[in-house]
Amino acid sequence: MKEAVSNHHHHHHHAWPIIICSTLLFTFFLAKLLKDKVQKRENNCRLPPGRRGWPIIGDSIKWYNAAASSHPPQYVEEQVQRYGNIFSCTLFGKGTVVSADPHFNRFVMQNESKLFQSSYPKSFRDLVGKNGVITAQGEQQRKLHSIASNMMRLEKLKFHFLKDIQKVLHNTLNSMHDKQTICLQNVCRKVAINLMVNQLLGMSNESEVNEMAQLFSDFADGCLSIPINFPGFAYHTAMKARKSIISKINKTIKIHRQRHHAGAGNGLLWRVLEEESLPDDTVADFIINLLFAGNETTAKTMLFAVYFLTQCPEAMKQLLDEQQMVKKTTSHLGNVQMLEWQDYKAMPFTQCVIDETLRLGGIAIWLMRETKETVHYQDYVIPKGCFVVLFLSAVHLNEGVFKEALTFNPWRWMAPENQGKRNWRTSPFFTPFGGGARFCPGAELARLQIALFLHYFVLTFRWHQLKEDRMSFFPSARLVNGFQIQLRKISDEEANMK
Repeated sequence: MKEAVSNHHHHHHHAWPIIICSTLLFTFFLAKLLKDKVQKRENNCRLPPGRRGWPIIGDSIKWYNAAASSHPPQYVEEQVQRYGNIFSCTLFGKGTVVSADPHFNRFVMQNESKLFQSSYPKSFRDLVGKNGVITAQGEQQRKLHSIASNMMRLEKLKFHFLKDIQKVLHNTLNSMHDKQTICLQNVCRKVAINLMVNQLLGMSNESEVNEMAQLFSDFADGCLSIPINFPGFAYHTAMKARKSIISKINKTIKIHRQRHHAGAGNGLLWRVLEEESLPDDTVADFIINLLFAGNETTAKTMLFAVYFLTQCPEAMKQLLDEQQMVKKTTSHLGNVQMLEWQDYKAMPFTQCVIDETLRLGGIAIWLMRETKETVHYQDYVIPKGCFVVLFLSAVHLNEGVFKEALTFNPWRWMAPENQGKRNWRTSPFFTPFGGGARFCPGAELARLQIALFLHYFVLTFRWHQLKEDRMSFFPSARLVNGFQIQLRKISDEEANMK
């Protein structure tokens, strides 16, 4: 009997430190909560209404479950019903104000760097780099943002991007063959990386592009990882990839210096070096930021567009008809004539499909900000150092803003009552590219890439889906099964039959 007791005791003694720790933590949080409650009474801060209590675990788990589902605003909608469009909760152990209110969202975006600043986890800041447009703050952010916006303006797309995008798409799509089974998620990722490497670095040599794509893929995988810099951890691999990418960029900078403007290469990097005076380490971070910002976002939007079209044959048919209208007839040699700018302008329905894909499957489902000082908004007072989460997709999927909000309906964007909402530069209701000082500088370029991808994809292949699929937005936006489809390459005769 005695032996059994000691044995039992022995078996459990390693749990004690955990119990003691949790008790200490519990006491600590309890004390902190009480202290906060007392302080609240003193400050009498009129925070937006919300649930206090044991939020550290409760809310985080609910957030996680919602984000992992195919309908991320679910948790927000429950809270909105109880507390209104702006409510507070605790996230990561910190007081957080969450907004599903289009006007408040716009207010926050318009007051970037005055009242609010963006906020990112450490691993992300280390990897993406402090001199990039994503993590920079204040004056530096404004400067880098205007350079990026200038480099990717509409007029520049016609000259610098239109042909190159099509070359990359031809190469990537030509490597796929009839009856092949593909995971479209991987294909789109590859297409997007190839596009980014080509547009930003001016690389077109296949082995260079592939090497860069691999590095970049390692890099992206580490950006939301736990910052443990030790072999075997994603963060470590990503930091190594970052070094290699930077050394490649620096090599290009060196070549540029040696040539001394005698015939520049193509790619945005060359134009930055020609037109702007930035220190080398800033240039490298700047390019890495753009690679990062433009890659997953474009890849997933291409993927989601094909996914939605596959589920909606009527939209698929109309898109195909439109793309056949702008198609250049190929000669029997099969050399393809490039689309011109006016062809791109002649795709109104395709633009509706892109808008609807961004509304339903927008990649930036929320934006994270932090208050720089105490903010007064309507009756609310939000203290300094508070997280503010702008839940953009809660507005995009709000029944009050868009009828039958959960249905893929590209035709809604042709309705006169939606024209005001549709302007993604200024509308508070449709913000797939954010707004204010951090508005996505690559918005027009991304849309051009997606439209051209759809053009060539639907004119080259028919496909059928092999496996059920659904969207998930955690840890990043994706289709759970990668969208497995079998391709059928269209013959030339078939293609030329109108």
